Amino acid sequence: MEEKINLIKRWLGTGSINIFGMPFSGKDTVGVRLAQDLDGRFLSSGLIMRAAEENDKDLLREMNQGLLASTDKFRDIVLPYFKIAELRDFPLILSSVGRWEGEEYDVIKAAEESRHPIKAVILLNISEAEIRNRWEAAQTLQDRGAREDDKVRSVLDKRIAEFIEKTMPVIQTYQKRGILLPVNGHTDRESVYTQVIDQLAKFAMQDSDFNREIPLQ
Repeated sequence: MEEKINLIKRWLGTGSINIFGMPFSGKDTVGVRLAQDLDGRFLSSGLIMRAAEENDKDLLREMNQGLLASTDKFRDIVLPYFKIAELRDFPLILSSVGRWEGEEYDVIKAAEESRHPIKAVILLNISEAEIRNRWEAAQTLQDRGAREDDKVRSVLDKRIAEFIEKTMPVIQTYQKRGILLPVNGHTDRESVYTQVIDQLAKFAMQDSDFNREIPLQ
């Protein structure tokens, strides 16, 4: 795996990889590990928004109901992170940054302008049945912190509906651009991560611009 990770590092440069998936699909788990292995920085729109809840009661109410934050709030709160000077020389691993249809174009533009172009998008595919199984397990394990939106089944249902209605069109945009890499999210964490690395390494090797830069052995 180390050889593939080094290959991905060279291909990615200071670019970005965006990771999508339904609730409980493991986006942050994969994203944090990928950022560590690629010497990158991890940015989660969910974590950024939840940090902003303390000063925004309307945002807190929306997210506790399982709703996505409005595009205006997304633009004001999340997009400025691309311009942080301390991130300039690092690749970015994004967890569902730009989840509402239309926001993907804002993300693409902001990423390009900050020298972090979106080079690949990972989709962790998982069924609704498995999501509910993982939600049930989380209620027993209590391993999701104090998140209010993880405690009520009806809120989970709303989050799933929001993903299907608002985020799937975003994913389809990336698919049309030829940078979407689907991964089977039903397996154990290690197997999922191995798939992600395999997909990214294969995608990098198919990048004609990158291959022209690889020196002959």
